[in-house]
Amino acid sequence: MKIFLVGYGKMGKTIEKIAISRGHEIAGTLESQVENVGKLVKDSGANIAIEFTQPEGAVKNILSLMEVNIPTVCGTTGWLGKWDEVVSSCEKNNGAFFYASNYSLGVNLFFRLNRGLARLMKDYPEYKVGLKEIHHTEKKDAPSGTGITLAEGIQKERPEFTKLINDKCDNPGVLGIESFRMTNVPGTHSIHYTSPIDEIEIKHTAFSREGFALGAVVAAEWLLDKKGVRGMDDLMGSKEGEKF
Repeated sequence: MKIFLVGYGKMGKTIEKIAISRGHEIAGTLESQVENVGKLVKDSGANIAIEFTQPEGAVKNILSLMEVNIPTVCGTTGWLGKWDEVVSSCEKNNGAFFYASNYSLGVNLFFRLNRGLARLMKDYPEYKVGLKEIHHTEKKDAPSGTGITLAEGIQKERPEFTKLINDKCDNPGVLGIESFRMTNVPGTHSIHYTSPIDEIEIKHTAFSREGFALGAVVAAEWLLDKKGVRGMDDLMGSKEGEKF
């Protein structure tokens, strides 16, 4: 397939390397925000776009790509306040859109582990739950999209958590995510269940960007002949309510 990379930073360059190694062609790359991204991608001859940019420009890029019916895989986080607008555009244009807060196979297995543990721990209120995430200093959004997805997984199993904040918190009904930014950290996420006498922790640590990049390319391969809004549960065959 012919891929256009909307966003050509460290992640874009890693995606390029993996896509070429899997026999795909890079039809073009875009390093900075431009008007009418969709036309640029369409004119390049690409049949799919992979979008990894910044939260402030992602929605404009996605809508432009939907308007010219370019299937799009998006890994930019921090824009989900406009999710309904993107879904509406995809449906109106009979398009194909794939979003994940994290494309790593290991992280998506971790999402399932997180929900299973949350389901198990709901009968033990003496354990207080908290989340921590660490990323590189270039990452703009905090908490990370992966951190939010983990928190939402807990909230699905523990509906008493009605509020999410970006800080440590022990208040009833509030789930806190502590965010840290350090040099050259691809991504570390941990969930802690702490009681007065002990702590249970699960953690995922990424060693490089390659796992994320490979997942994005595999998602593009899978999406190419499909329609609608899709995600990693579709790709990996997960079912809502799957038991731990």
